[in-house]
Amino acid sequence: MVEIKHSFYLYLKKDLTKRIILSLNKQLKALTVLKRIRWSFETLPQNTILSSSFGIHSAAILKLITYQIPGVYIIVIDTGYLFKETYRFIERLTLKLKLNTNINRSNISSRWQEIRYGKLWNKGKEGIVLYNKINKVKPMNYILKKHNINTWFAGLRNEQSKSRTNLLALNINNNLFKMLPIIDLNGRDVFFLLRRNMLNFNPLWNIGYVSLGDAHTTCIYKAGMKEEDTRFYGIKRECGLH
Repeated sequence: MVEIKHSFYLYLKKDLTKRIILSLNKQLKALTVLKRIRWSFETLPQNTILSSSFGIHSAAILKLITYQIPGVYIIVIDTGYLFKETYRFIERLTLKLKLNTNINRSNISSRWQEIRYGKLWNKGKEGIVLYNKINKVKPMNYILKKHNINTWFAGLRNEQSKSRTNLLALNINNNLFKMLPIIDLNGRDVFFLLRRNMLNFNPLWNIGYVSLGDAHTTCIYKAGMKEEDTRFYGIKRECGLH
């Protein structure tokens, strides 16, 4: 990985072409997750955040990142409709791992939104898209701009949905580096990461949830479903953040 480190800033001064990104990802793929994070910390611009939904497996990426980058901003987007178990999980993990957790919300309260728009999540795909734009995309974009973020870590994984199948560990868009250090891990890998670090799943895992978002648009997994089918009534998988 030395070759990347010494030559990276030369590339950074020019256009990061698709060929270069693919070359970097090929080398990152050969590294362990901890070495990927270490390389990112030593090589990428240092104005860094980790976004987290504190979902089913989130404790794993939170532990790995904060072990390598103590004090990193943990960005949580609170729609006002997370599961009560998720709110409690955020509080417990923040204390346990000594996280620098930052809660961010829309500038329009959830109650006010309902008065203005009604329950957008019950208004089909267009309503869900608008809901996500107001409650997730805009608050995150505000954080990225306000703090001039250069590098964004997230815990996305290829196996989670069709829309994530081809995601790479490292990408760049509009001068923002997106680093997904556990992108190619499967559920079994994450399970052992949690156990090795004496961490737990979000408690909703115990009653049948496999992916978590807002309480009103997330359902328990049933036989024959894909993970992505448990979100947004199966209409869409991504909220727009990624």
